[in-house]
Amino acid sequence: MDKAAIVQKVLKSTSKEPQNRTGTFFAPSNIALCKYWGKRNAELNLPVTASLSVSLGHYGAKTTLSFAEAGFQDDIVVNGKQMNINSDSAFVLNLTAYLNLFRPTPTTRFCVETETNVPIGAGLASSACGYAALIGAMDQLYGWQLPLQTLSLLARLGSGSASRSFWQGFVEWQTGTAEDGIDSVGVSLPQMWPDLRIGLLILNPASKRISSRKAMEITKATSPFYSAWPQKHAHDLARLKKAISLYNFVELGEASESNALAMHAMMLTAYPPIVYTEAKTIDAMHKIWDARQAGLPLYFTQDAGPNLKLLFLKKDKETVQALFSKLIIIAPFENGILN
Repeated sequence: MDKAAIVQKVLKSTSKEPQNRTGTFFAPSNIALCKYWGKRNAELNLPVTASLSVSLGHYGAKTTLSFAEAGFQDDIVVNGKQMNINSDSAFVLNLTAYLNLFRPTPTTRFCVETETNVPIGAGLASSACGYAALIGAMDQLYGWQLPLQTLSLLARLGSGSASRSFWQGFVEWQTGTAEDGIDSVGVSLPQMWPDLRIGLLILNPASKRISSRKAMEITKATSPFYSAWPQKHAHDLARLKKAISLYNFVELGEASESNALAMHAMMLTAYPPIVYTEAKTIDAMHKIWDARQAGLPLYFTQDAGPNLKLLFLKKDKETVQALFSKLIIIAPFENGILN
């Protein structure tokens, strides 16, 4: 079954005619504490393992969707910049292919206007919030009124991590068992952790040289250690869920950091090797480890990019900010942002 068949299956009872002139939706970015790395079905973005994330408050994407004149091209604007629809960039090609899934007629064209405060392609889940915001806006445009878990499924067809960007707080993207992936969706966890803080340490905002999608393929196909990843991942996921249920910060930090380092170690052993880490990343890691050795409960996680996301508690905010003066601090359970 391909993406188009999944979309037809999900939307078979919905209206084919738009109910509104525009649709607008905001989706938060999210960082995975237990990573998604590797697909069991590349076409449907079905993961080898489950993953667990925490959302980033008001950091994300807001998309407004409407219709362009029939017969013309799609109109895509990101942060006020007109995208070249004839470009061969992966961003434009992937977005156009996703829009193709939802055109009621071959001549239907869309106007997509997205504002995002997350650097694109820098390992900060810009595609996750982008595709979540897009399908949320599509839902409003057509008046489908789909449940968030159904939107999670549809967003996953554009970006796997987008399945986790419909809720604030902790979200688990379930692996699912159905061949068509109908049960591989995001599920919001009930725990609230008001004292938890996330620090975005943006060391290089530039787009990465190799996409997460391609890096996953190479890692799964060539790393001699990938076969051990599901077992390591299951251990980390169970540890994280227990830490969250007990509000055990040290366990949360240790499991998150270990999971991220294991993912990057696999990439190093792939062929050709994949290295997102830069000198600045290593320096920051050592600074964190030195601070922790001195008694500060401070941990990090790292996605497919050189930037780090720091994990710490509210009581240590000033100490952490002194270590990293340009750190963007987010309180995910206190209206998203801590000024």
